[in-house]
Amino acid sequence: MPPPVLTGLRAEAVVAGYDPRRPVLDRVDLTVHAGRTTGLAGPSGSGKSTLARVLALLHKPFSGTVHLDDEPVTGYRHRTPHAQRVRIGVLFQQPRLSVDPRMTLRAAITEPLLATGAPTDRADELADLVMLTPDLLSRRAHEVSDGQLQRACLARTLALDPDYLICDEMTTMLDASTTAALVGLIRDYQGRTGAGVLAISHDAVLLNRWADRTVDLSPDGVLAQRVSSDVR
Repeated sequence: MPPPVLTGLRAEAVVAGYDPRRPVLDRVDLTVHAGRTTGLAGPSGSGKSTLARVLALLHKPFSGTVHLDDEPVTGYRHRTPHAQRVRIGVLFQQPRLSVDPRMTLRAAITEPLLATGAPTDRADELADLVMLTPDLLSRRAHEVSDGQLQRACLARTLALDPDYLICDEMTTMLDASTTAALVGLIRDYQGRTGAGVLAISHDAVLLNRWADRTVDLSPDGVLAQRVSSDVR
């Protein structure tokens, strides 16, 4: 079966939130283009993370549609078709809330491989990809730094070779050098695969350096207004 033609991960007229009477997002349009990095900025409460979860197929909108390479999404969370679910990877803000504290880093990295029935012998390869040394793989979350744990989360995210990456405030807990390293690793992956990236951050300087374009979500979650960004 030929690989899919990457045309973008697209939200169209999405209305979403947690109370239908007061949606967080109101008819928002956003496209994450293949091979490009789209930055998403906006104040707290504007709906950035809600939009991220909708595009990650983790949150069903009240109305509107999500298209994955021109194919409409027909289910969310556990009802998402397997072929669509594995094509989108997500990296969250707080790695310590993303990893089962009972797991070693090796187990955390290979978790999606095990869940999908894929060979689980890629832990060392994936750890090397994100510059984690082998001795760290036998440690648990409380035995490593935030930066090391977020690298493991990135390795886990890349385990299924996703076509789109959603990075939701992934650098908030990290220092500048670790932030630069993780962004560099994602750029390398993007360069090899042509993946599209949605980078969500409050850090305007980071988005200006990382993203090809940045979209600003208004405080009421109504408009996605484009703002200027330097092309890297």
